[in-house]
Amino acid sequence: MLNYLSNLTGRDRSERYDAHLAFFLTFIAGAANAGGYMAFRQYTSHMTGIASAAADAIALGNIQAAFIGALAISAFILGAAVSAVLINWGRRKGLFSQYASPLLLEAILISCFGLIGDQLQSVHGSIVPLTVVLLCFIMGLQNAMITKLSGARIRTTHITGMVTDVGIELGKLAYINRPVRDQHPVKADRGKILLLSGLILMFFVGGVTGAVGFNQYGYPSAFFLAAVLVAMTVIPITNDVIKSGRK
Repeated sequence: MLNYLSNLTGRDRSERYDAHLAFFLTFIAGAANAGGYMAFRQYTSHMTGIASAAADAIALGNIQAAFIGALAISAFILGAAVSAVLINWGRRKGLFSQYASPLLLEAILISCFGLIGDQLQSVHGSIVPLTVVLLCFIMGLQNAMITKLSGARIRTTHITGMVTDVGIELGKLAYINRPVRDQHPVKADRGKILLLSGLILMFFVGGVTGAVGFNQYGYPSAFFLAAVLVAMTVIPITNDVIKSGRK
């Protein structure tokens, strides 16, 4: 188990561990997205809906809502930027935990959501949307991490691209090839279909888990997600701490 956790978020990658990590992170994104909606009636993992809502708000003259949308998008961008800084710094230092460090930060921030959510629920005005902004930052942090780790092959915080790619591959699978000179036959990537279908399923399962968890336990249900992230990052980070102590 320790070896598995070490390889899951460690520096040395393989397609197998990239896929396994993507499954975990897609589950977490689905749960955080659903939990955020249950708390504030606002999805936080995909920027398309937020940008559209901000545009509608401007058209309707609701400047405050448009500002909150712009703030949420900015937070997502900032989270992605912070993730890139942490990973690139880790690479320059040769750290085994270069991919684990953004996930540990994500665990800390999700724990903050679980800790302060109850207090923020009773506060009215501009404070509550800041929790939405926090979740957007977390999603940007996570999405950038898996994007850099996988060479932009995998995203985890939204499934629009995944659903599109599954449709494309199914279209290839259904295509009837006829012999044509100097042209390669159309072939579907069955492995890609299975991977993306699994990620879509994990996002859905995470969403159900997040919604049920929030209904049953409220904001403290976020600690479960934080615990999963910590479990995935503790081995690579511990290895670097031990290595640093020996110098």
